[in-house]
Amino acid sequence: MALASLTASAQFGARVNPTVPSSAVLVEDFKPASNNQSGHQYPEVNSKRQVRAQISAPTATSVGLDICDTIYSMVKDENGVWTGVSNPVDVGFHYYQLNIDGANVPDPGSLYYYGAGRWGSAIEIPSDDQDFWQVKNVPQGSMNEVYYYSSVTEAMRHCYIYLPNEYYTNPTKKFPVLYLMHGMGENEHGWAEQGHTAQIMDNLIAEGKAVPFIVVIDCLDAQIPGQQGGMGFGGFGGFGGQRPAGPEAEAQAPAAARPQGGQRRAGGFGGGFMIGGAFGDVLIKDIIPMVEKNYRVIADTEHRAMAGLSMGGMTTRSVTLANPKVFAYVGMFSGGTISVQDIEGAEGYKETNKALFMSAGSHEGGMGVMDAAENLRKIGINATGYISEGTAHEWHTWRRSLYQFVQICFK
Repeated sequence: MALASLTASAQFGARVNPTVPSSAVLVEDFKPASNNQSGHQYPEVNSKRQVRAQISAPTATSVGLDICDTIYSMVKDENGVWTGVSNPVDVGFHYYQLNIDGANVPDPGSLYYYGAGRWGSAIEIPSDDQDFWQVKNVPQGSMNEVYYYSSVTEAMRHCYIYLPNEYYTNPTKKFPVLYLMHGMGENEHGWAEQGHTAQIMDNLIAEGKAVPFIVVIDCLDAQIPGQQGGMGFGGFGGFGGQRPAGPEAEAQAPAAARPQGGQRRAGGFGGGFMIGGAFGDVLIKDIIPMVEKNYRVIADTEHRAMAGLSMGGMTTRSVTLANPKVFAYVGMFSGGTISVQDIEGAEGYKETNKALFMSAGSHEGGMGVMDAAENLRKIGINATGYISEGTAHEWHTWRRSLYQFVQICFK
């Protein structure tokens, strides 16, 4: 949960629950989580989607399992081992941590991921439809780490670039490109790791449901030398015009983009929105030219797409409305909507756009994506609204969204 997880700690209003959740009957069919570190039994997940964590901390006086904005008290046995169980949580991918005597620390049993503004623990709650992002015996593309120099930030930057298998087997062919953005508190590692972009692409291409194309995954954090602010809304005024950072901007943001739990962090990720960041300039002036110079791509509007989750979706909105003749395919995952008025105010957008995709999880209220898509279709926009059932503002919503969006790109 790129945004919701920012408040998942006691100091930001997390609720403390009893040791054994009273609202759930404990079912003893726990299994190690699929993303545990090798050889680690804990954390575990049962069939009711409860999480059980365990850690040895003999001298600690209190330990809590902090997941999904709730801290569950853990109990120490005679050997100094603490164990705690959560209430059922939604299917999908969730960041979590342990709170030991007031200190928030990663769980040594979990693999580590970058989210909520730091490297830490996360757990995968199995879902009935997780097959679409599993590694399968199909032609494999590659997820490549790339460093490049940015003339805007005057610094080296890092991104991931996915190349489909056909990029290697058909050395004369040129390919379309999707520029794919992460959410608040995350970075370019998100789509490459917890998003399973390469696996989603490989499987869809193998099934004939998607055309092969390149995916560029970069970081929204971009700062112009001598200016304040880093991670921003594309440098184009995020919500369709410059607005101030801080409480005013937060109040005007779509609900899913606001820190949850009624608390606003001061400074860093979540401490107001760094509106006016340089990423939009980096994308247009540095990233796209770098990709089109060094890779076999079809360098025109009809073969460029941009999409993003949460803040990355809002950045996508800003960048594509400000540059309507650069991208033909647009995807916003839990990132709000584009309105008829937005389209009418962006000269050339209606003529250039081939497909506009907006999505959200059912547990985050749907964000009006279905109504927005219907309104846009009335003025001739090929708009699609999609609701991820049973998920909230978290990675399974966005994996499902990417899976759907990829199938309409460049067709």
